[in-house]
Amino acid sequence: MVIYGGSTRAPQVLANEKVTARLGRDLSQTGSMADDAVALALAGLARFALILRDLEITDVETVATAAVRDAVNGSEFLTSVRALGLNVRLLSGEEEARASALGVIGAFPDADGVVADLGGGSLELISVGNNVPGEGTTLPLGSLRLAALRSEGDEKFQSRVREIIRGAGWDQGGGTLYLVGGTWRTMAILAMRQQGHPLSDPHGLCIDGATALKLARRTAKTSSEALRAIPRVSTMRSQILPDAAALLVGLLEILEPERLVFSAWGLREGLLYDRLEPAERAQNPLLAGVSLFAGQHGAPPTLATRVAAWTVGATPKDGEGSERLRLAATMLALASLQIEPNLRMQHSVDWALYKRWLGIDDVGRAMMAATALGNGGETDLPKLLTELAPVERLDEALTWGLAIRLCRRLGLQSRQSLQMTKLVVEDDTLRLVFNESHAALAIAPAPKDLKNLAERLGLKPSIEVVSETVFAALKNDAAYGAEASTV
Repeated sequence: MVIYGGSTRAPQVLANEKVTARLGRDLSQTGSMADDAVALALAGLARFALILRDLEITDVETVATAAVRDAVNGSEFLTSVRALGLNVRLLSGEEEARASALGVIGAFPDADGVVADLGGGSLELISVGNNVPGEGTTLPLGSLRLAALRSEGDEKFQSRVREIIRGAGWDQGGGTLYLVGGTWRTMAILAMRQQGHPLSDPHGLCIDGATALKLARRTAKTSSEALRAIPRVSTMRSQILPDAAALLVGLLEILEPERLVFSAWGLREGLLYDRLEPAERAQNPLLAGVSLFAGQHGAPPTLATRVAAWTVGATPKDGEGSERLRLAATMLALASLQIEPNLRMQHSVDWALYKRWLGIDDVGRAMMAATALGNGGETDLPKLLTELAPVERLDEALTWGLAIRLCRRLGLQSRQSLQMTKLVVEDDTLRLVFNESHAALAIAPAPKDLKNLAERLGLKPSIEVVSETVFAALKNDAAYGAEASTV
């Protein structure tokens, strides 16, 4: 049971509870869900239903997938679920694959490749591209069925896996393979450990196909006991991981992807994404998530937009960072001002690096963290950031942060202080121009902040006060200079 709130485009998880009933564990042998698994699932669902009623949550979507779909006692189980007051919907294999694909599309705008969603009862494969799901299928290769398939040895297992996957029409190479499901994410944790990856969230982790194949082959030969000893690998995952890794070996050898991307978004988030209007789907998920978070911390999107517009004059012209990323970094930097000064820097860096933002990679996270440091007046980059992003990208983000610092300290982010001042780059000079009505703002801290920013850009700083007429012309990008007086 997951309870969502916040932005519809980048929903926040308010509560997440799980009952591991293993409904599909006996399907390969008996064709039925075991009585004890059904009892455990129904007890958990009864608790969930009661909690939802007590919380007065009325928008509830309940779905059943492969185990219930394939079991001979599936209809009986659905009747029992509906008796609890949950209006359960049995998804077809195609619907399950489509929902998983929509989850990936929601998390990774412009996703292009194949989605592989590994659940307990089935493996869904579906293509994605141009922000729509393609053809998909469901295969009887769920993690709880793999042990029985593998019991006769790896050679027969791989032969059977290839037969099932190719028999469903999947025999294509290249591109990106998006992996969905908790077992795959546990493999991502192994990959991060192997790489010495400095972050903790496996969502969005990208590894090349050759590295993934080596990892899968090694994990398939590793005992459950050895896997269980690895931090963040649960007992349940350690038991099914070797078989899932063996499945991944076959999948990689058939599809031959150039790279793998691990997604925490899948079926559940895909069901939410499917409900969105076209305008909501078109929203950028990073900005949707960051704007809500920053707004809750005293930095509404309107303020961040004004600050981003004011600082654009100091954006390196040869920079590679997108305006979307710069705006998101501005929002987080401004939100950090609500934190106690002695905690502010660490909090803002942690927000950038460790919160589960969508539509951003490790380089983008590091750039947001560097922006936060620049906003705090810190230009010495920790090693962690240089491990995640090229130095030139981090330098660019530092200028964003220094420009934000200059902007916000001029007049404490008042609308008037932004309207009556302007940053202008001309030749080798960074000019901070004041309308004469706000000349009093030209004293400290402005000179120091401007100097630090100009030096970072390789420019000379200059503070100027001009008449209202000249300033109006400047705001309209007209020439100025004759009436400017250097302070």
